Amino acid sequence: MFKCHVCGSEDSRTEHVNEIFNIDGSFHLVEKIPTTVCCRCQEEIFSSETMEQIREILHGKAQPVRSISVNVFAYDAAV
Repeated sequence: MFKCHVCGSEDSRTEHVNEIFNIDGSFHLVEKIPTTVCCRCQEEIFSSETMEQIREILHGKAQPVRSISVNVFAYDAAV
């Protein structure tokens, strides 16, 4: 049974999300990650199996499907 560790809600849904991971200053986008999302506070919870697969993907078990360019902005410079 699901219980959100942030808000205590027991209502959740399954989604696929995209997450960016910063590894030693290098950013990596992993797409379509299966996750449980709290219906009340929107907290995303990854299973331990999913986290292990992400670790394997990011540490050499897979090749990227494509590369993208990303614009970088400094918040303090925008004001």
